[in-house]
Amino acid sequence: MPPRHDRPVALITGAGKRVGAVIARTLHAAGYSVVLHCRRSRDEAAALAAELERACAGSSLVLQADLADLQAPTMLVDATLAHFGRLDALVNNASAFFPTPVGTVTVEQWNELFASNAQAPFFLAQAATPALRAAQGAIVNLVDIYAERALANHPLYCMAKAALAAMTRALALDLAPDVRVNGVAPGAVLWPSDGKPYDDQQAMLARTPMQRAGSPEDVAGAVLWLLRDAPYVTGQILNVDGGRTLAV
Repeated sequence: MPPRHDRPVALITGAGKRVGAVIARTLHAAGYSVVLHCRRSRDEAAALAAELERACAGSSLVLQADLADLQAPTMLVDATLAHFGRLDALVNNASAFFPTPVGTVTVEQWNELFASNAQAPFFLAQAATPALRAAQGAIVNLVDIYAERALANHPLYCMAKAALAAMTRALALDLAPDVRVNGVAPGAVLWPSDGKPYDDQQAMLARTPMQRAGSPEDVAGAVLWLLRDAPYVTGQILNVDGGRTLAV
């Protein structure tokens, strides 16, 4: 193992673009070195790493893996430790999301949605536990308000995120007092990459007490707080949803 890196190190899955990239920038600006996991977004992750390297040389690492591969979690953790000599934070952000109406669901869809949203986060946490214990580190899982409130035509996604929420609480109990485990459940922050009809967007925002969408920075700020500034908080899922879970 190389000499222990001076900066705390965070491994962030799905960090090439969208919310994951903003989380990476936010943690980096706060003094973390970051491991940027990606699956298909290698070019975006490499560009982000180059940006971060200009700010602080030697502070980023890009790792590409399909989280459905059962070897991927151990590989990601081992590669992080081989490069930086430490791991202080794990952010399980990567997530597959697509509709699965009842009557059309396939085993392949089940496997894909559960692989990124439940299976990989658990096995990443398990692989990272020894290093996180040594660092008195923390895990943050990106959950979803749909873990509690069902989204029509997305039963598998809702089920997988509910499993992730349960895992967050279970691991918080099992890994205490050395490792804290929490979650962030965003509301309307970024619309799906394949688009969401404008009328549906407006209807969703109308049900949100804050009457607007949030931003990736809102989510990233919550992740940073849970990792760095909440030493007595574990087993909690923080809703970053503009109050939407309050609405009937």
